[in-house]
Amino acid sequence: MSLDLSNYELLWPAELLASEGERILRASDRTSDSAWVDRATWLITEALAGTTAVADFEELPDRAEPSTQAQADDPWSSFTPGTGSRPGMGKREWFTQLINRTGELRQAAAPRPYWPQRRGSALSHDGSTPRDARRDFARIVGEFDDKGYLVEVFGEECVDDGSELADASEVIDRRLGIPDLWPLTPETWDEDTFYGLIEVFHDLVSRPRMRRYHSYSGCGWHHSEFHNGPARVLYRWKVNQLLREAGIEYELAAEGEDLGRLVAVTDDARSQLVHRALNDSPPDTTADVRHAIALFRARDTSAESKRSAIFNLARILEERRALIKEYLHKKDEGALFQIANSFDLRHSNAGQQREYDEAFLDWIFWWYLATVELTNRLIASRTPA
Repeated sequence: MSLDLSNYELLWPAELLASEGERILRASDRTSDSAWVDRATWLITEALAGTTAVADFEELPDRAEPSTQAQADDPWSSFTPGTGSRPGMGKREWFTQLINRTGELRQAAAPRPYWPQRRGSALSHDGSTPRDARRDFARIVGEFDDKGYLVEVFGEECVDDGSELADASEVIDRRLGIPDLWPLTPETWDEDTFYGLIEVFHDLVSRPRMRRYHSYSGCGWHHSEFHNGPARVLYRWKVNQLLREAGIEYELAAEGEDLGRLVAVTDDARSQLVHRALNDSPPDTTADVRHAIALFRARDTSAESKRSAIFNLARILEERRALIKEYLHKKDEGALFQIANSFDLRHSNAGQQREYDEAFLDWIFWWYLATVELTNRLIASRTPA
């Protein structure tokens, strides 16, 4: 039986649901039925919109039932056609199909704008000031908190545990150097505080892969089996989406030395170039490439930082000069290094040209990074498999 996905909508990136679901399926043979079902139910609750998918999953039998024809042909079977049973589909089969077909699921879409939004007069929930990215960010952090993503660092209350919880404001203060930031009060933040909190919570979130309900005295859900990897993927996805919608030209870096830090947004082609340069560089140059990229794309980057980034790339190319000579005409090879030597980039002397726009630094950085990536491929082509 093929699973009908038409009523399910994603709240997560499809790749993250697939990876977390595959982990549950791999471990299901080593755990009890109830344990893997609990983990699967929690994952579906988090990753899919509404309660439809969870309800469909929970009403299935733990084990797949025989096919309709097999039951009808069995004289000892109690199966009665038309009773609403779902032969051939158990929880494991349903969940396996869902995870294998995550690419077919559609993303949950925000409702079409309502009247105040179309009129441009939407107010915050308290009716005072227009909503902005700070308030939306506080809401995102609140959702992570409600789902147990901050329990590993902040702790969790329990009626049976009288131990003292960590002071959340102090945890943030130790990282950011600003006191009294928890609970979040976005109306009090300046820009630096806002951006600092975005980066801090990237490092604090950790996904609980298991939860159990403690009914005594209405204690509530308790979370366990934390892992920061999937939490940070989800956090970056949600926050970067928020920043794009707010027209803020920064995003949280997904890789590199500046992982989880706000960096300048680039177009898709340059983002792919950065990805290849970070992941395909030989081990002896990886650190220099990572450092150069971090210097160049940092939110607080300066002209001097960009010069330093170019210097790091130029040094890599100097070490590969013999390789470049093999593939480039002599004049082309010379021009590549003349840029770095004749302009105010690597050396400081009276003969260097200094009067040029900072956009020139952007151009030469991307040119040099593309050349590093090209030489990476040339080196790889010469390396025996």
